[in-house]
Amino acid sequence: MEMNYKYKHALCLYPYFSGDKGTGVDFFPPTGLEYIATALKGHVGKISLIDLRHRRSLESPKKMFEFISKNVDLVCISVGWRSQYEKACNYIKSLPPDRTIVVGGREATDQVEDLFERCANVDVVVRGEGEQTIQELADGMPLEKILGLSYRCNGSIIHNPNRPLQPIDNIEPPDRSLRQNSYFPKVHGIKLLPKEFDTILGSRGCPYKCKFCTFSLNPLGQKRDYVARTPESVVDEIEASKGQMIIFADDNFFVNAARAERICDLIIERGIKKLYFANARIEVSKHPELLEKAYRAGFRVLLMGIESASDRTLEQLNKGFNTKQIREAFAVFRKFPFFYHAYFIYGNVGETEQEMLAIPKFARDLGVHMINLSSLRVDKFTPLRKLIEETPGYRISAKGSVYSKQYDRRRLKKIRKQIRNDFFFNREQFFRIFNTVHDSGLLTYWEMCKVGIASLLLLFSYIFGSIAKHFRGSYSKVSN
Repeated sequence: MEMNYKYKHALCLYPYFSGDKGTGVDFFPPTGLEYIATALKGHVGKISLIDLRHRRSLESPKKMFEFISKNVDLVCISVGWRSQYEKACNYIKSLPPDRTIVVGGREATDQVEDLFERCANVDVVVRGEGEQTIQELADGMPLEKILGLSYRCNGSIIHNPNRPLQPIDNIEPPDRSLRQNSYFPKVHGIKLLPKEFDTILGSRGCPYKCKFCTFSLNPLGQKRDYVARTPESVVDEIEASKGQMIIFADDNFFVNAARAERICDLIIERGIKKLYFANARIEVSKHPELLEKAYRAGFRVLLMGIESASDRTLEQLNKGFNTKQIREAFAVFRKFPFFYHAYFIYGNVGETEQEMLAIPKFARDLGVHMINLSSLRVDKFTPLRKLIEETPGYRISAKGSVYSKQYDRRRLKKIRKQIRNDFFFNREQFFRIFNTVHDSGLLTYWEMCKVGIASLLLLFSYIFGSIAKHFRGSYSKVSN
């Protein structure tokens, strides 16, 4: 018997295109949107999930207009990337105005008033985590009663109260059968690796309080406390995924060592043969037995926020450790053949050029394989904002980047280039990367030859840099 749904056909649309810079690159599925599409099951008649990076036939606004006009009565759009915000808005405002158009995502939450102004056809903006909100909207609940919603009413924009963060057990993992694409590393449409990528969110939130963090808080200023799914549910999702390389979107996979070990045990017991990437902190070095088991289970890449080679800066950022503790941790890490990717921030308050340029040697001494460099930036609720605003000579750009009279954008860009060149243009570093990539099973010799020796560094800089951009503080990127 056919259900009497308010909406017969919902389109979940990822409005970015192949090659768009800073939009998760082509080999990451639109995980946040997939959570929304899954939440709509049982609340609408039919669901279509379209990722425009892989549907070139619908990139044209005219083609999409026709598709929606003929088939769709509810359009749910994810806008999560600041770098392509204006381009996404231009695409959205070309869509049919006579359909219910709902926009969500981190950038939509942050720019809600501006989005309504730019896109006259947008009816509703979902702020923050949207799974429960979209269900209530699809069920036809009066807009004024739906928490976390902003909507048009008689020429005004109404902002309902924020929705409390939902228990993680109430959030259903993505239904991958809704996907119309597979995700492989590609550049300009050329497949670089034969291994399919997938992302899994095993936990949300972070128990740490780093002052620079722009991701553990959503754009509403809500901090998601650390909450985790059961190990069994995580491994069930891994087993069901077609992905051969699984990237955990957790802020820190190893927060609970016993839970992480249970996940590894289950992977080993079930004989699941996949490779895993995970964010971690140096504290996991206190559990060498867990590191050994994680490697046996297939974990190959650990991504770590080191941030600085200066104790003064680490204390300012409230990282919770110093350079001595970092060196002690990596003395343990070097016993395990993981591929170590480290995040560093440059341009911190009061940081000198000499301190910034200490990063490459410090990273090489640790045994790090790749580094990701980010200039200091802050969002509205970032705890570090007050310090920057009160420090003479420093300013925050409209996009949240931090500059000073001494270190403007041009000078910081020059320093960044110098750090990268010093770290990567090093024979010992190149062979460290080459050998670990092969020995860990990330790439065979044949695959490395196919990629080309000269482009190996470029390839892994691209892949790990993309992972860093996409998943660092992934709670906000994925769940909003």
